[in-house]
Amino acid sequence: MQTTQEQKTFSFELFPAKTEKGFATMQQAVRELQALGPAFFSVTYGAGGSTQQRTFETVDWLCAEGIDTAPHLSCIGSSREEILAILERYKTQGITRLVALRGDLPSGVGLGGLGELSNANQLVKLVRDSFAGHFYIEVAAYPEFHPQSLSPEKDLNYFKRKVEAGADSAITQYFYNPDAYFRFVEDCRRLQIEIPIVPGIMPINNFVQLARFSDACGAEIPRWLRKRLEGFGDDLEAIRSYGIETVSRLCERLLEGGAPGLHFYTMNQASACKAIWNNLGL
Repeated sequence: MQTTQEQKTFSFELFPAKTEKGFATMQQAVRELQALGPAFFSVTYGAGGSTQQRTFETVDWLCAEGIDTAPHLSCIGSSREEILAILERYKTQGITRLVALRGDLPSGVGLGGLGELSNANQLVKLVRDSFAGHFYIEVAAYPEFHPQSLSPEKDLNYFKRKVEAGADSAITQYFYNPDAYFRFVEDCRRLQIEIPIVPGIMPINNFVQLARFSDACGAEIPRWLRKRLEGFGDDLEAIRSYGIETVSRLCERLLEGGAPGLHFYTMNQASACKAIWNNLGL
């Protein structure tokens, strides 16, 4: 069934700022983006909960502003009691949406620091068992497959376990090849995975930064796009302009192809997201 524009979900991701100046920059970006009427803002959570306090500060501010918020929560490196305490905190704040992730170990921590839960499906089950249907649970999906995946089949089966544990919908890692997304959705439907799978969208502002992120997380920058971006050299304005055009076209194809919405990785900046949003007529 084709999803209408009114039924689609559009949202933005933030990361907790490390400095007062960064926090002020993030607040300004939120004010500009909130004016667009997104469904919610998600807030990331560092490896092993390393940014936990800054995540709380960001979530507290968003809630105080009356903004629908979906905190990220990872289970790696945390005990059940710690996770349940965080969930109780969020429930008390009136938060009803979460992004449940396995997470990464902090640098320098061995496998002994995994904690009591080692996979996102275990975290989803814990949330469901402890809070029933209070939280709407988002999980991660990887159209180009998780960088640690042993095979596409194992990756899909692991994703299915998260859904079976109680996930309501998924947000993908960013990508620039729409065919990877559509094929991933087809593979999921073949396995009777029916939850909405929302594409994650990364605007292009800085090619060097994007290449570093992509190499680390396993997101592919297609050769044609990488070469075109490299060709702009240090011309950041040209990179940004071309990036907005390219990502806008990507979003158009995804929405026309039935994607249930878009989740923008803002990097705490509003301008590129707003430009893409306007190009899409949202």
